[in-house]
Amino acid sequence: MSGRARTYLDHNASAPLEEEARVAMIEALGTAGNPSSVHAEGRRGRALVEEARDVVAQLVGAPAGGLTFTSGASEAIAAAVLGWRGEGAAVVSAIEHPAVHAAATRRGRGVQVAACDRQGVVAGVSLSRAVERAMEENAGPPLVALMAANNETGVIQPVGPAVREVRRIAPEAFVLCDATQACGRMAVDMAALDVDAVVISGHKLGGPMGTGALVVRQARGDEIDALVPGGGQERGRRGGTENVPAIAGFAAAAELARRRLGTGWTARATTMRDALERRLAGTIGGLGIAGQGAERLCNTSCMILAGARAETVVIALDLAGVSIGAGAACSSGKVGGSHVLEAMGLGGDAARGAIRVSSGPATETQELERFAEALEKVMVRMSVRAKSLA
Repeated sequence: MSGRARTYLDHNASAPLEEEARVAMIEALGTAGNPSSVHAEGRRGRALVEEARDVVAQLVGAPAGGLTFTSGASEAIAAAVLGWRGEGAAVVSAIEHPAVHAAATRRGRGVQVAACDRQGVVAGVSLSRAVERAMEENAGPPLVALMAANNETGVIQPVGPAVREVRRIAPEAFVLCDATQACGRMAVDMAALDVDAVVISGHKLGGPMGTGALVVRQARGDEIDALVPGGGQERGRRGGTENVPAIAGFAAAAELARRRLGTGWTARATTMRDALERRLAGTIGGLGIAGQGAERLCNTSCMILAGARAETVVIALDLAGVSIGAGAACSSGKVGGSHVLEAMGLGGDAARGAIRVSSGPATETQELERFAEALEKVMVRMSVRAKSLA
């Protein structure tokens, strides 16, 4: 590398650690006591955890009593899906994160998938039909999963109206909302959405990796069995000594994210995103934007590059000092087919050429311009090479 500053545009994968979170973690590292101990040091550790619980719960407008800290969103999802005592089948939207699909399958009581439209929106009617099928397949209220916003496309889901339709058919359904990408980028109010559980991830907010939370409506908290049994930590909902420094950092990032929602950064990010897409539409032939006709997160663009391979583009941009993600979900560094884009009718070559650009609150216009210039050069080189091989 030449020493030139890199441009990081992969916030949906992981946001850079916020300074406030780093400071909170360092301070918490000085707390010696186990938060389950009754002596002064232990009480101090417990106080840090409980203060953090209240702060993180505020991010989704929920009481602190229903929040359980986890190692991340995937564990929180598994805790809700596998821990729910209900006997009904699972209903998941076609665009859910793989962690939801995997947990629903492992649960072993049947899975119904609710389709989305070509913009990546799951309508209430699709969800209600899947609920009806689930109840025919397995008597009893189902577990229903609908994310707040998609990690690949940024498309925001109509959770409130969809849940109302679900409740009409199955009033006692247990509704899980994965708000991993939404928190900090849009307002999330658990009560207003009428969901029973919400999932939050720390490192998507600028907190440390390895932190997350499951927030369960207190009236239904007793319906969840602990996925990790242990010594009674987290009110018996998750065993194991709490990671106090990481939890403190998570809370600091959550508080910063909540306050930032009132500063107008999301409107600024939307303007920059739209300007970037207009520019590239004029310079790169055949460019498509997945979900462009739907309401999307302010920071996310899923770009479909005709004739390109996402992994090739990602590597070329990395060499140019720009970090982005592949539109297809990444797992341990591997790029695979995107079930989200396939559900939207954008499988095959379109899905293989999808890249994801996701910015953060501190992203500047010149960083998006740097990305645009680098991508334009990459696409020109790829076009020349393709012609030479033809």
